[in-house]
Amino acid sequence: MQVFHNIYIHVPFCTAKCNYCAFYSMANPNPDWQKYADNICQELRFWSEKLGKIKVPTIFFGGGTPSLMPVMIFERIINCIKDNFDIDNNCEITLESNPGTIDKNKLSDFVLAGVNRLSVGVQSLKDEELLFLGRKHNVKQATDLLDIAKNMNLRVSADFIYGLPNHNEESIVDLCRRINNLDLKHVSMYELTIEKNTPFGKMNLNMPDNETMAKMYMEISEYLSLPRYEVSNYAIPGDECRHNQNIWNGDAYIGIGRGAAGRVMMDGIWYEQRGANELFEPISNETRAIEKILTGLRTMRGVKLTDDVKSKINFDWVNSHKDLVEINNEYLHTTHQGLLILDDLTVDLIK
Repeated sequence: MQVFHNIYIHVPFCTAKCNYCAFYSMANPNPDWQKYADNICQELRFWSEKLGKIKVPTIFFGGGTPSLMPVMIFERIINCIKDNFDIDNNCEITLESNPGTIDKNKLSDFVLAGVNRLSVGVQSLKDEELLFLGRKHNVKQATDLLDIAKNMNLRVSADFIYGLPNHNEESIVDLCRRINNLDLKHVSMYELTIEKNTPFGKMNLNMPDNETMAKMYMEISEYLSLPRYEVSNYAIPGDECRHNQNIWNGDAYIGIGRGAAGRVMMDGIWYEQRGANELFEPISNETRAIEKILTGLRTMRGVKLTDDVKSKINFDWVNSHKDLVEINNEYLHTTHQGLLILDDLTVDLIK
């Protein structure tokens, strides 16, 4: 049986580190791109030798800021994937981008090279908030890039951050209305999380309390014109991010580049994977089933009740907590109430 593997490629370079960022990235807008491509292609060949010329349904360039990459470097990596794997005819190829790092001509070249979905890190539609977050663009640059991408008939997504200091329910309603005016088909809404070892982590910020955060989260469903399909993602049906959906559904994926991780299936065995040489260890079917529950419950559809998943679910708890979880068409999913306490809920749900 052929196992499909999605591919995630990490591009760790940025113009500067944002105040909230805890991802593996570095402020280096002009790295040695040829050396970077050498390493990425070496990893791709490594996995091709291990897995064979497997089918690839999605490719996701994440970061960092992948839009900093010269188009010729992107082309080299895509050609390396084509040489070593079987790219699906309808392969979704996503490029994450930041406004100010890509113009119309460069985006057009990326499209010619294979990009068919653009994810734009907008984060806020107020210039003063962008400054606070440490972003290097302004609102006009962001909305101009969204317009350029839409005019190219690209599938377009935009990321936003809410829950900043002094944000409240009125703030989120205002943000949703501003987003609705952009006429987007996919939006990601992320709650600002303060991580250690970031500039924000070293400040004593006056953050909204948990109750206010929960109210803001629920307000998004009411005021954003797009339906939620995952904890933080909203889209017109048919415009969901296929790459992320595949991973949440428990499909195999390879993480390429330093800081990237994957779940590889080989000879019927699941492996936890990081890079080509960082980590490659088998994980039990039981552990993989738990992972599928954790990722599947993030989606509105829920987790499919396959035999391995069923073996790890406490159905007595499910039957006595129908206000939190429901079963529909062989899928277990949370209710709106359950979604608010998803992390706590899974502790009791999983055997």
